[in-house]
Amino acid sequence: MLFNSIEFAIFLPVVFILYWFVTGNNLRQQNLLIVVASYVFLGWWDWRFLSIIIFSTVFNFSSGLAISKLTDMMNRKILLWINIISNLSLLGFFKYHNFFIENFVTAFTFLGYDIKEVSLNIILPVGISFYTFQTMSYTIDVYRLKLEPTRDLIAFSAFISFFPQLVAGPIERATNLLPQCLNKRVFDYNHAVDGMKQILWGLFKKIVIADNCAEHVNLIFGAHENYTGSTLFLAAILFSLQIYCDFSGYSDIAIGTARLFGFDLMKNFAFPYFSRNVAEFWRRWHISLSTWFRDYVYIPLGGSQGTTIIKIRNTFIIFLLSGFWHGANWTFVCWGAINAFYFLPLLLTGKNRNDLDVIAQGKMLPSLREGISMLFTYTITVFAWIFFRSESVTDAINFIKHIFSPSLLTLPYFNGIGYLMPLAVILIVFIIIEWIGRERSFALNNFAITWPRFLRWAFYYLLIFVIFWYSGQPHEFIYFQF
Repeated sequence: MLFNSIEFAIFLPVVFILYWFVTGNNLRQQNLLIVVASYVFLGWWDWRFLSIIIFSTVFNFSSGLAISKLTDMMNRKILLWINIISNLSLLGFFKYHNFFIENFVTAFTFLGYDIKEVSLNIILPVGISFYTFQTMSYTIDVYRLKLEPTRDLIAFSAFISFFPQLVAGPIERATNLLPQCLNKRVFDYNHAVDGMKQILWGLFKKIVIADNCAEHVNLIFGAHENYTGSTLFLAAILFSLQIYCDFSGYSDIAIGTARLFGFDLMKNFAFPYFSRNVAEFWRRWHISLSTWFRDYVYIPLGGSQGTTIIKIRNTFIIFLLSGFWHGANWTFVCWGAINAFYFLPLLLTGKNRNDLDVIAQGKMLPSLREGISMLFTYTITVFAWIFFRSESVTDAINFIKHIFSPSLLTLPYFNGIGYLMPLAVILIVFIIIEWIGRERSFALNNFAITWPRFLRWAFYYLLIFVIFWYSGQPHEFIYFQF
């Protein structure tokens, strides 16, 4: 079930009414309703997916209890590793089986051996990468004594399957979301209003910007050899806007929807394209994933402590894993490696913790230095996205080669470029609103709060009008494939 679908527009108010007005604010009934609604939400794609999330829920619930009962540290560690390997094996089978088989056969064919390829027609369960990492954080935190294991299976099931963030995050920590499932929730009108505004902004980003950009991006990336360098560079910029508005739009809708039910999810995007260096970009992009790798992989490996070799090793491990998490394709691994190379000079010079504040905080415009740094960071990020979007590494390299051809100095052109004019105007307004709201949790939070009431409502209705009037061809959220 897509957030931007008629089905969800019916589903959400029905669940909302049942949740607040039928359960009688009974915590157990509310959690049970969340579980049932979440399974309906996930099963809407394919009911077979439910068996996997149910197994994952029961397995990790039992693992947490078993680990907590052990006092011997060696036995606790053995049980933890059984849990981690089991979770990763389940994820690896559905997501990476064919990738490993194909590369195994290719490697041995290169060495002169004739091996028959055995690939399976495996359907990737929607959301498995997200809820697998969520369940692993629970058992790891129980092992580290950061969290008491719950004995309430219904509340734990609600934590794992919570439908707003089930399919594409944020990847919640048990230390944040699970206590909210265990404690009584009270309806807060102002909280719900903020949630509705964030949902509206998320829908605007997805339906108006991401889906419209997708039409042009798919056209040009699908036949990049037929276009000029300037057109390809424009397509790369459009994809950078598409993936940001697509993924952050999903996060906005998820966080806003959770607020309607009395939950606070973690912030997943903090205006990353306003970053002054790559380290800042990664503190602001897909925060739930980057902090997950930081806390459960990077720091246990030693983080930025130790010798230079260890620092370099840990940096590449974390970025390569992040790339590989996104999909079973060498393009994602290359994307991760490119970002590691971007990040490394900052780490080795001790500048990776610079610029921790918001750019031009308390000011209307950035300084010249900040503006140049922001433009440079955005530009190199755009080139990294080319690998993320391309079907193969060869396609990505050829795409970049075509950009740096004499035709880069020509005007971009492709069929339908005229439709970019209204989109360009919308993008300018969008960037201005994002810039004004960059110090907030999301762009519309407190936006125009000083305006007269009728003007604020006129602005919201204008957004709704634009969503219906200039909606692009519907596309699934990009991160559904991960």
